[in-house]
Parts: sequence; structure tokens; C-alpha cells
Amino acid sequence: MALVCVLAVGTVGYLVIGGATTTVVDALYMTFITIATIGFNEVIDLTGKPGARIFTMCIGFAGIGVTSYIFSKVTAYIIAGEFNAALRRRKMLKRISELSGHYIVCGAGRVGANVAHELEKTNRAYVLVDIVDTAIQSHSERYPHALYVLGDATEDEMLEEAGIKRAAGVFAVTGDDNRNLVITLSAKQINSACRIVARCHEMNYFSKMERVGADAIVSPDFTGGLRIVSSMVRPHVVNFLDEMLRSDGDLRVEQVETGVATAGIALAKFAPPCAEYIILALRTASQETIFNPMPERVLQAGDVAVVMATPAGRRTLEYRASAGVSD
Repeated sequence: MALVCVLAVGTVGYLVIGGATTTVVDALYMTFITIATIGFNEVIDLTGKPGARIFTMCIGFAGIGVTSYIFSKVTAYIIAGEFNAALRRRKMLKRISELSGHYIVCGAGRVGANVAHELEKTNRAYVLVDIVDTAIQSHSERYPHALYVLGDATEDEMLEEAGIKRAAGVFAVTGDDNRNLVITLSAKQINSACRIVARCHEMNYFSKMERVGADAIVSPDFTGGLRIVSSMVRPHVVNFLDEMLRSDGDLRVEQVETGVATAGIALAKFAPPCAEYIILALRTASQETIFNPMPERVLQAGDVAVVMATPAGRRTLEYRASAGVSD
């Protein structure tokens, strides 16, 4: 606004100084070359007009001051923006470097956003990776504390920034099967111990993803069809599952690996009655499933407890499993 005012005052002033033969364009041009210090020939003769020359000096002084202020503000805005972005990225990478046993969600689209939401609700650490800035920002607005890496998840560098070497698992859930295939391959090559769940639309990609190391492959189209049928033939079961999987409540079906520390301990002592969890089944090392196991059943190394639990209940059982607590 200040620059516009200077241009307007200069144009009107030169119209008066130049007389009837001066056009608006001439007056505006004279103002512009004065402010810009270009130094072209004057189109309005100021010879013998000391007042006009003083007016020109005033316009030049005001114009130079305003333009210098504008450029300094723009430069400061650009530098500050880049500096803040670099600072945020550095802090983000530092927080990610402190993670261990976390999950990496590759893809912040509709599926990836829902995966991240579920990890949030169950209090599991994760890092979101996507090349689309708007998708990352949309998730950050919902979860300001969320960790993310802006970049292409198919590149090893981005996976390493997300802490792939210390991660417990990777979700390859972009909307492109080819990208999910490359993410699966890259993740397994960097950290062969991490579990990878891949999203796949085309059935002919299933075998390829299995060969490159995907531990589980999920087709939204296939599972969606099963979900539709279940809604028709077993609606009460679906409604029950929806309460756990689609609501924002804390109750979830979880799994807890009992491990060596709890071998020889009775189930009743390992998991005494509690409002935070219910033991639904045991999955033995021989892949046998024992539904509603008896309280006196003795746990063996490699048993996995399938439980309905809140996040607090899950953490309690995980602690007891790692510490071998039996009372």
C-alpha cells in the first residue's frame, strides 16, 4: 500500500510538473524509473525547475525506502520459512532416531490414514512416510504430535530416516501395487527381521510380494467383499467387531507373546481376572489354537495369547510376559 501511494503521488506530481503535454503513462514511467534508480533519460524535462528536482528527490527517497523494506520483509520471510522447516525436520529426525520397535506406515492416503489412526488409538509408536505434502499435513493437523518423513518410501534413504533398522514392522499401503512391491523388497533387504504387511489390488501381484518378503498381503477389494457378505449373513458378529475395529473406543483384540519367561506358569497366575483384558484363545508353537483356555492350563514357550484388551491391559500383559510375573 505504501508503494502504491508513492507511485500515485509521484504520478500526480509529474502530471502537474509536465503540464498539459504530459500523459499519465509518462508520469508513471518517470515515477517508476526514479524509484527503481534505473537512470534512463527523463521523459519530463526538469531543467530550470528546482522545485521539480526536489520533488524527484523526495519521491526517490520515499520509493527506495519502501522498496527496500518490501525486499527485506520478503527475504526474511523466505529465510525464516526455510530455517523453520529445516529445524522442524531436524527435531523430527531426532525424535525418530529415539524410537525402537515402532511401525512405519508407507502411504498417507485413505488406507494409510486409517492404519495410522488405529496405531494412535492403540498407543503404538509409528512413523508416517509419504511423498505428498498435503497428505502428511492433513494427518498432522489431526495428530500434531505424529512423526513423519516427507519423501518417497521406495527410496532406501527415506526408510532409513524412518528408522527401518529398528522398526518392528512396515505397512506398504500406498495406492500403487508396484510401489508397495518395491517398498516390501527394500524394507526386507534393510531389516529382514521386521514384519511387512502389504496392500495389493491386482491378484497377480500376490505371488510377487510373497517372493520379495511380504509377511502378509491384504487386498481391500477381497476383504471388502467378505465384509459385505458378513454384514448380510452374520450382522451381529460384524456389529460386535465394528465396536472394536471401527469405533474410537479403546477395546481391541490383541495378541501377546508369552515367551520363555512365563513357561511353566499357569494361565490363571499369568493373567488373573481383570477388567482391562479377557483371554480369548491361545496359539501354541505348533500352530494349534485353544479357544477359551482353562485357567489351570500351563503356558509353554512360544505360546501367543489372543486377548480382548484395552491399551493399558495389553501393556500389563506384555510386561508380565517379559518379566515372568505370576502374581
